[in-house]
Amino acid sequence: MKRLLIGGVLGAAAARAAYTALTRRPPGLNGLTGQEVWGRVNHRSEPVTLLEGPAFVAGAAAATLAAPGLPARLRAAALVAGTASGLLGAYDDLAGNGSSRGFKGHLTALTRGEVTTGAVKVLGIGTTGLAAAALAGSPARTAPGRALDTLLNGAIIAASANLMNLFDLRPGRAIKVGLLTGLPLAAGAGAAVVAAPLGAAVALLPEDLGERAMLGDAGANALGALLGLSATRLPLPARLGVLGGLVALNAASEYVSFTKVIRESPPLNWVDMLGRRPVETKPEPVQVR
Repeated sequence: MKRLLIGGVLGAAAARAAYTALTRRPPGLNGLTGQEVWGRVNHRSEPVTLLEGPAFVAGAAAATLAAPGLPARLRAAALVAGTASGLLGAYDDLAGNGSSRGFKGHLTALTRGEVTTGAVKVLGIGTTGLAAAALAGSPARTAPGRALDTLLNGAIIAASANLMNLFDLRPGRAIKVGLLTGLPLAAGAGAAVVAAPLGAAVALLPEDLGERAMLGDAGANALGALLGLSATRLPLPARLGVLGGLVALNAASEYVSFTKVIRESPPLNWVDMLGRRPVETKPEPVQVR
């Protein structure tokens, strides 16, 4: 518990420091100002910054390096999973045009000979998941067993990274999902991995709920990848169940709007709206008789 708290505090402090530094002087790119590079509009058509994502990635990485009691291989795996997923997400944030969405959209674009930034990200995160899983190691005693473990764990990391990004459509939603799934993991063998990202996420939640910033692909992919890495410390039956759930939710997202499902479920909607600004409703038009 002590190491978990230390990791969380380190993650929170590092993420806040990174966010303050980045927003004070937003980095420009290719002759564009920092505001032009990182500025976006949210679902209310109001300005927000994407720098919450890089701040999360930097904070989680710094805390992972400094956190006590993390085995060297697991520390390296966490750095690869979080940082590489974050960089790939940032690439999609900055270079993507949104013309193709979801696995179906990217695959359709590939059949036309078009390599989208989303396709690059999906393939890159898949590779990142396998690399992180290989670095983390496996308790299996045989080479085939270790290979199967690496494939299973790599798929969990990649699928979790992609799924978390699908929740980053409303203020605070992805972080809330991260906390709800990460806290149970913090009680088990994955506590050492999940402490830093959960601390970083909590520290940035006020900016997200206040609609001043958003995780973007960079932050959401990194948060999901680190939660996935933490889940790879679970026993085999639990990991198989986790992967099944991740695959089902990723597949469902191609046909079902998570926002609509959440809005139409009172308990889910209550959690989703907790701490957020009220949804603005347009007044009914006055009928003149």
